[in-house]
Amino acid sequence: MTVAIVDYGIGNLHSVSKAIERLGYEPLVTGDPGEILGADRVILPGVGAFGDAMDHLRESGLDAVVKEVAAKGRQPLLGICLGMQLLFTESEEYGNHKGLDLLPGTVVRFEAREGFKVPHMGWNKLQYLQPENPLLKGLEEGHVYFVHSYHALVEQKSDLLAVTDYGHPVTAVVGRGSVFGMQFHPEKSGELGRKLLEQFLKLEI
Repeated sequence: MTVAIVDYGIGNLHSVSKAIERLGYEPLVTGDPGEILGADRVILPGVGAFGDAMDHLRESGLDAVVKEVAAKGRQPLLGICLGMQLLFTESEEYGNHKGLDLLPGTVVRFEAREGFKVPHMGWNKLQYLQPENPLLKGLEEGHVYFVHSYHALVEQKSDLLAVTDYGHPVTAVVGRGSVFGMQFHPEKSGELGRKLLEQFLKLEI
């Protein structure tokens, strides 16, 4: 099975690739549309600012490729960290920026709260809202590793699979059809992160 990791000039490509290798699968770091569309699974990583990432996606033409993957629905697609945020309609990070609009919702900055630093950085426990979803089924709730200053406000509750608490419920895992996203870094989240990645790679759509 081939796992395409979308290379659009921005993202945590190496750590995600190594995590896929450790699970016994073949990662393909690529910006080639044909290779992405021909892969069995597609991962959209991301670090940095939302607007910059969308600019890179559009300039490379890979925004349309990712949308095509989602539209066909035959290849499970996973957005990681900023890659998850890009799946949404828009972001308020440094202005208003349009996203891929695969999931309705807006990405907003954490409000300043006493006792809760921004960025949200460290290990927080997941709370499953849809434990029977194939991505989560059979897994115990546990801690995963977050690093982010912005979080997604999901418009449709059915898209929200898991949250974490950081002064209020924070979107942690989303999913609709063949499209999934994780706000945390599964490749840096120990055993639970490994199991979540493995479940994604084994999904039957």
